[in-house]
Amino acid sequence: MSQPRKTPAAGQLRRSQIVTTFGPGAMLDLPRHAVIVGGLEHWTEHGRTRIHEPRLEAKLCAALGLEGRSEMPMYTPPVDDDDPAGPRAGITSFVFPAWFIAQLEDRTHTDAQGRIYRTRPLVHWRDLDGAFHYLYERRKIAVVPVRFVQACRNGHISDIDWHRFTHGDNPNAPRAPLWIDEGGTGGDLSDIFLRCESTGARRPLADAKLPESRVLGRCSGDRPWLGRGAREDCTGHEDQPEWNRLLVRSASNAHFTQVLRAISLPEADAKLRQGVDALWDDELAFVDDLDDLVRLRRKNKPKITAQIGPFRDAEIWAEIQRRRAGFAEVKPIKQAELECLLACPLESEVDRPDDETFFARRRELPQLPPILAGKIERVVLVHRLREVTAQLGFTRFEAAVTDVDGELSLDVRRAALSREPSWLPAIEHHGEGFFVGLSSKAVEDWLRQPGVQRRGQQLSNGFDTWASARRLDKLRFPGLPYVLLHALSHLLIQQVAIECGYAATAISERIYTGAQGHGILLYTGTPGSEGTLGGLVDVGRRIEAILVAALERGRLCSSDPVCAQHDPQDRHEERHLHGAACHGCLLIAEPSCERRNELLDRALVVPTVAIADAAFFTGP
Repeated sequence: MSQPRKTPAAGQLRRSQIVTTFGPGAMLDLPRHAVIVGGLEHWTEHGRTRIHEPRLEAKLCAALGLEGRSEMPMYTPPVDDDDPAGPRAGITSFVFPAWFIAQLEDRTHTDAQGRIYRTRPLVHWRDLDGAFHYLYERRKIAVVPVRFVQACRNGHISDIDWHRFTHGDNPNAPRAPLWIDEGGTGGDLSDIFLRCESTGARRPLADAKLPESRVLGRCSGDRPWLGRGAREDCTGHEDQPEWNRLLVRSASNAHFTQVLRAISLPEADAKLRQGVDALWDDELAFVDDLDDLVRLRRKNKPKITAQIGPFRDAEIWAEIQRRRAGFAEVKPIKQAELECLLACPLESEVDRPDDETFFARRRELPQLPPILAGKIERVVLVHRLREVTAQLGFTRFEAAVTDVDGELSLDVRRAALSREPSWLPAIEHHGEGFFVGLSSKAVEDWLRQPGVQRRGQQLSNGFDTWASARRLDKLRFPGLPYVLLHALSHLLIQQVAIECGYAATAISERIYTGAQGHGILLYTGTPGSEGTLGGLVDVGRRIEAILVAALERGRLCSSDPVCAQHDPQDRHEERHLHGAACHGCLLIAEPSCERRNELLDRALVVPTVAIADAAFFTGP
């Protein structure tokens, strides 16, 4: 007797694509219809793998508002196997939208002005057969999903009520067949009309795209990716009603995944905290001051020596004070990573790997070229690292990204991945890279220069204009050091791609700035445990020449002087988060950039043809 065979999957995606691009709520086109990816309740358990990263889990709990929790299980998306008799693994998707256009090629409509339009029936999926064909005049007509749906800024999405739209809220209008008339070849919305076959009512689709248009009605809070009946109340800014907006399914603003990333780096003071934990209840909780701690350590108890023996008195006392002050919260993600990178020992001191997922050593810097002297403070070669990326929600129309510290805003409009979050999808990458740290003193001296302050005011004003237009009044300009490092990072990524053999899209960035220091981590990785080829570590060993080449590349853009003269406050260009930055110099593939190609200015890195007194790197 033959074994039952699994129904073949309708389509396949890579795990990384599911987490970073096509997660729950995303829309995909299949050969015969379109679907919306189902929420986490509709993912099978078979084929998933647990990923552990405690620091990231704690941040995810805080971002989701789960008070009192520090653990959020993370699993990879399920993967189906080749066993035809094995359990089915995968992600359930739902047909969306429910409206289709029949592919009639021989019908036209002439309007009152004599213009001729191609016209086709607009039909609901209930009128189709099982093979997605529409029966018209005894002919089976192929159909394609309609391109247009309605959505709101809270992530809700639904089909447009085409009958209501066509008849303009006329309650007595019949539910007659609808036709879609299209003129021209450019797809302009002003050339697309909805027409009722019975009444002749006809309305341009452009009506739904007018500024502050409310013709699509209030959002009803539909969440079709979570299954039937998954509806919630929907309100907008200051609890005002949220109105539906026209959305093209395939548009780039239809779905933005919101992810949080963390690199599994051992915290510089993790062992100290563990030692204090072990001694807290019996010994350290009763220490009154630094002298008392010194006397306790002089007793040379084996347990005390074993737990905190390698650490200095001042470090231990600082940790005791931190606990007593109640500062037990988890450090910002990037702060912990930066502290670890800055604490890496020299290559000549230790050659033992730190752990299975992280191995990094600081290299000795030779005499630097004049343009880099006094500016570059350290270079760390990261031979081995592990990055974990978790998705915790998504947005539509506007992307919501992490702040410069790698933290997520708690008041962002985020659509949920599931009705009750009990786990989140995640992936891990193993790779290598290098870290370049700038001198904090050089950055402070640079910030005091008048030309830098003038440029900073221009960039800050542009940022405020951008935030005000999006009602993000709580956001503050991240500071000139971040913009400087971000622009330098993009110049480096382009130059490194030439030198190391990796494509620029395979190189990612992490920008660190704050009281602890300033630096850039460029790294690459692949899913799984194979690691990478060591090309970035080799680049880190000769980074001086590559930095000089990158800075020389940044002096002149193919779009200069237009690029260099761009004003961030220019309301006509609407590039408020850019200084001297364009596709000819700084913009790179968005997967490589942690800020979606925003907050960039070449003038802060090197002199340009328009601004010569704001650069951090000057000289020949």
